[in-house]
Amino acid sequence: MNQSSKNIALILTMLLLFLLVWQIFNQPKTAQKDIIYSEMLSYLEAGEISEVTIQGDSITGKLTSGSMFRTHAPQDDKLVAQLRERNVKIAAKPVDDSPWYMTIFISWFPFLLLIGVWIFFMRQMQAGGGKAMSFGKSRARLITDKSNKVTFADVAGIDEAKAELEEVIDFLKDPKKYTKLGGRIPKGLLLVGPPGTGKTLLARAIAGEADVPFLSISGSDFVEMFVGVGASRVRDLFSQAKKNAPCIVFIDEIDAVGRHRGAGLGGGHDEREQTLNQLLVEMDGFESNEGVILISATNRPDVLDPALLRPGRFDRQVVVPLPDVKGREKIFEVHARNAPIAEDVSFAVLARGTPGTSGADIENLINEAVLNAARASRDKVTMSDFEFAKDKILMGTERKSMVISEQEKRNTSYHETGHALVARLIPGTDPIHKVTIIPRGRALGVTQQLPIDEKHTYPREYLEKNISILLGGRAAEELVLDDFTTGAGNDIERATNLARKMVCEWGMSDKLGPLSYGKKEEQIFLGREFATHKDYSEETAKNIDAEIIAIVMRNYERAKKLLGEHIDLLHKVAGELLVKEVLTGAEIDEMIGDALPKESAG
Repeated sequence: MNQSSKNIALILTMLLLFLLVWQIFNQPKTAQKDIIYSEMLSYLEAGEISEVTIQGDSITGKLTSGSMFRTHAPQDDKLVAQLRERNVKIAAKPVDDSPWYMTIFISWFPFLLLIGVWIFFMRQMQAGGGKAMSFGKSRARLITDKSNKVTFADVAGIDEAKAELEEVIDFLKDPKKYTKLGGRIPKGLLLVGPPGTGKTLLARAIAGEADVPFLSISGSDFVEMFVGVGASRVRDLFSQAKKNAPCIVFIDEIDAVGRHRGAGLGGGHDEREQTLNQLLVEMDGFESNEGVILISATNRPDVLDPALLRPGRFDRQVVVPLPDVKGREKIFEVHARNAPIAEDVSFAVLARGTPGTSGADIENLINEAVLNAARASRDKVTMSDFEFAKDKILMGTERKSMVISEQEKRNTSYHETGHALVARLIPGTDPIHKVTIIPRGRALGVTQQLPIDEKHTYPREYLEKNISILLGGRAAEELVLDDFTTGAGNDIERATNLARKMVCEWGMSDKLGPLSYGKKEEQIFLGREFATHKDYSEETAKNIDAEIIAIVMRNYERAKKLLGEHIDLLHKVAGELLVKEVLTGAEIDEMIGDALPKESAG
């Protein structure tokens, strides 16, 4: 009998028990007065009896007053005739001939059943793991060939991670190829990377590629309100895995149970630590788990316990990074396979226009483009749909219904033009993609730049140019409006933070030198920067502030000087932007013309 049949039988038994108890204790009870036979005859002669029921020697009846009575009658043949003379309703019932053992059975069966159920529960609880209610059972799902298969053909942009996992699958298919040289199967692989890069998709692809059982579970499934359940579920998970060996066990978001022990604010979480300890034992204990490969995924490897990360438990850490421009192009092709794509769509252009996006972001972008095409009743998804989706995701949704005064629109136009002109007039900056004064998201206007090449490190000059671009809007406001608005608040914050990092983290200050100031104290329990430890003197703090101010003001003056020298261009582009509301980089370049810097012209 399987587990589901046992559960159904248990439920039916409990229902039967409750019905019997309800029937016994809810019998209709009527108050009956026991009287002697002569007294009944007196009532009969007085005409006070309305109806009687005769069952063998027993007589029950009802008086005209409504009260009930009961008596035992002798063999009196005249009784019926007397009752008929007085017009008494007469009912007759056969003598109850149920055997004694049935009476005992009906009386004692509920209690016997209750005792039996109690014994059943106790035996199940003693068997370990609380099987009676399945608290300690693992919630791992067994992936079979019948489910929707995902293969490595569905995974793009992370070729290195795919190669490492393909090796594991090859090991499972042909172990002698590796063991003949003395190698052993890797016990664990940890997939590490930002959210949305395809860690879980990789695991699903392994399930589709490998001809071995695949058990999938989330890290949060181990945590329960009952003490000891997490450790019990870990034991049950590995027990299932050993029965199905060789097999792959996938634990998603392992940081839910694998955090540093005793690292929480106010003391450790004992239940979570028990679960982690059991996981450590199962991964590398006295028992051999040959043929069981554990694959886990997390985007927080910094909070994992060191004992979990050592070789013998997780032999490999597979980094799943954000895709580069070629990877993004492949991801576009994979996710757009099922959509009718128009001929004007260029995935290479889209990939270049979406720097820093993950696979999940690209999938969402394609879906938004498809929905936009459907709203417009088009048969195919065009490039304009993709541009709409890209702008919506990167810059925010257009808020065309927002009421803005003409003066405010003019201020926003000059502000965004200031950003765009500084970006085009300084050589070596990222090209302008689009400038808009249509409110998007939480911003009244947006200036979007798209890099030509992927950058992994940033030179000091590039960072200072970015500060100048950020302050270009504020500089335009000062030159044209002779006043300042709150629209530059976010720009100033970003510029200040960038300058602070240049001085305190990256050692880009000539005065303070290549030193790091302010040690970050990251609380593991919170998982984010909680405080900054001040490990420098007050004099150094003054110098840091002076350097930050110098960097910001130097670049602010550069932006203001550039815009002052090209004030006519500022008025021209701002006026055009006020009319069209949206300008592309090509349109701005056409208006600027000869004023473009030599390094970026053409």
